[in-house]
Amino acid sequence: MTAVDERRMTELFENLEVPEGIKMELLRGEIVMMAGPDLVHNLIVEAVFDQIPRQKWHRLQTQDIDMLSENSEPQPDLVVLERGVVPESGRLMPTGVVTMLIEVVSKTSVDRDYGIKRAIYAAGKAPAYLIIDPIMAQCVLLTEPVGKGEEADYSVQRITKFGDPVPLELLGLELDTSEFGTLKGVKPHRRP
Repeated sequence: MTAVDERRMTELFENLEVPEGIKMELLRGEIVMMAGPDLVHNLIVEAVFDQIPRQKWHRLQTQDIDMLSENSEPQPDLVVLERGVVPESGRLMPTGVVTMLIEVVSKTSVDRDYGIKRAIYAAGKAPAYLIIDPIMAQCVLLTEPVGKGEEADYSVQRITKFGDPVPLELLGLELDTSEFGTLKGVKPHRRP
């Protein structure tokens, strides 16, 4: 894709009217639309949100992230950043101020969350990416991003089963996963 094509795609993405209840992201030049999340998904996001102290951290939902070097504008389920480092305004949050990005896997997002977003977030140098997977009842914490473009990845990966605490050292807390629900009747996958 040429630079002109990438600008047109970004412009189209920014001006596209999306029906209510539909989530839309730009991932490496492709517009991805998905239906609203499952109740299990929303309850997990709420449980994580409640555990991150508001006094020190912003916990943002429906926040687009600026990964334009990747021709991507993902919208993680939760974006965590320190208080006092937020830009005054704008639709896109610069990756340089982000501390952690969190995605909760759905039955249709497995490959995106474990694959393309992992590479996009690592390429954008997001310090930590937490994948919460109610299909496999596990959390995958990825830290120390390395590389560029499609080859980017995280050099440290820690898998924790639901029920065990997830140490989130960057946030100075342990995430309690004991109340995280699972998606029933969904075929298991082989990720990460």
